[in-house]
Amino acid sequence: MDTPLSAAPRRRALFLDRDGVINVDHGYVHRVEQFEFCPGIAALIARANTLGLAVVVVTNQAGIARGYYTEADFQALTAWMVAELARRGALVDRVYHCPYHPEHGIGEYRRESPRRKPNPGMLLQAAEELDIDLARSVLVGDYETDIEAGRRAGVGHRILIDWSGQARSESGADLVVHSLDAVRDWLDRS
Repeated sequence: MDTPLSAAPRRRALFLDRDGVINVDHGYVHRVEQFEFCPGIAALIARANTLGLAVVVVTNQAGIARGYYTEADFQALTAWMVAELARRGALVDRVYHCPYHPEHGIGEYRRESPRRKPNPGMLLQAAEELDIDLARSVLVGDYETDIEAGRRAGVGHRILIDWSGQARSESGADLVVHSLDAVRDWLDRS
C-alpha cells in the first residue's frame, strides 16, 4: 500500500487595503505627488516578509469607475508604490484592484462586481492564485467594507485600523488598533 505524501501547508497572507492603510487617504490618490505612506507600513510589510506571509494588496478603486483617473494611471502608481516599498525593505507579492462601481461608474465601469469589497472576490482570487490559507491569514483595513470582505472570504483575523482613536465596536473586526505598529506587534505575538 502506498503511503500518501503530506501536502505542504498552504501559505498565510497579510491582506492590506491601500488607501487608509498603505497610504494616507487624501481621496482618489492616483499620482506620486499625492501619495503619502502611512506611518509604519514599510516596517509592517517587512515584518510580514520575515514571518513568511504573502503580502497582498486588495483595493477598491472607484476613482477609475468615476473617470477621475485611468487604469494606466493606477498601474503606474502601483508600480512606483511597490518599488518604493521594496527600496524600504518591504516586499509586496501581489496587488489586486476593483475598478467598478455599481452606482457611480461610467460606461463599462458601472456595474456590480464580485471583486468590489465588501464582496470577497479579490481575496478569493488571491487565495487560489497564491495558494493562501485564508483561515490562517490576516486582513488589515480601515473601513467596514474591508472587514466584511475578509469575513465573507473566511479570513481568520480581521484588523480594523482606526487612525482617529475612536474605537468602533460594531465593525466585526477581531481587533481595532490605532497604528500599524500595533498590527506589527500583534503579528509578532500570533
